[in-house]
Amino acid sequence: MTILICSDGTPASEHAIHIGGLLAKATHARTTLLGIAEQSVDEAALRQALDKQATALLNAGIDPRIVVGSGEPIRQILSETSANKYDLVVIGARHKESSGLFWRSQRTYELIKTIESPVMVAIGKRERLARFLVCTGGKHYIDEAVKLTANFAAALNAEVTLLHVMPEPPAIFASLARMESDVDTVLASGSDLGRSLSAQRGAFQKLGVTAHIHLRHGLVVDEVFKEVNDGDYDVIVSGSSRARGPLRHYIMGDLTRSILNRSQCPVLVARSAGVKSGAGFLARLWRRISNRAGP
Repeated sequence: MTILICSDGTPASEHAIHIGGLLAKATHARTTLLGIAEQSVDEAALRQALDKQATALLNAGIDPRIVVGSGEPIRQILSETSANKYDLVVIGARHKESSGLFWRSQRTYELIKTIESPVMVAIGKRERLARFLVCTGGKHYIDEAVKLTANFAAALNAEVTLLHVMPEPPAIFASLARMESDVDTVLASGSDLGRSLSAQRGAFQKLGVTAHIHLRHGLVVDEVFKEVNDGDYDVIVSGSSRARGPLRHYIMGDLTRSILNRSQCPVLVARSAGVKSGAGFLARLWRRISNRAGP
């Protein structure tokens, strides 16, 4: 396991250090602490801040490699993740708005759409990561998120809930809604949803992770946060998928964006199944640009 923790040296990045440290310690991950100064004159002050953050990680039993760079943050992170493959990138996120499409720093959303690695957005501070909520549409696109979450949950001795939200049917079909809300009935139905949820739960159980399945009816985002409030979860897991066309970036759907906007706990954004490892189009493009620029 390899983890990249991104920091700008400010107090806002402390959440990323803390959450990244919890994951790195549990998984015995090789850890890199990447500091990014937007102006080269700020590098010395940034390195001092990183040394303090690295000491905090050392005290937790993690010996990070420290990398300091300057320039546009997304390009710096893309450059590092293109040169070195990471299983997870951990970033902080400032809350900037309370309305509109984007409530957090625009860079948070752009970074998730740009780099290959799954991204943990460290929102809030959790003393331990004991309860994961996986937002599953009951489809295979979430399989990679399930695998990644299973590995983290097993290392952390955490438990997981798979949440699937179905549309609220008209009142005349209330009896059908009750049947659809019964997990055992859905799993035994032989439907695509039942088979997918059963397979996803099995992936956790193979690693000894306790996995629950919860079914809800209603608007997806509203039901997700009702579940979050009821269950006091430490991490919400959502997905992203490849965009079609020549620019092989990721699409962050409305659900993932809304979760990032409203969440008060860390959010893990995992990639869809079928994505090949290694740098994609944007990463290769960035390497070509860097090589042309020269030293």
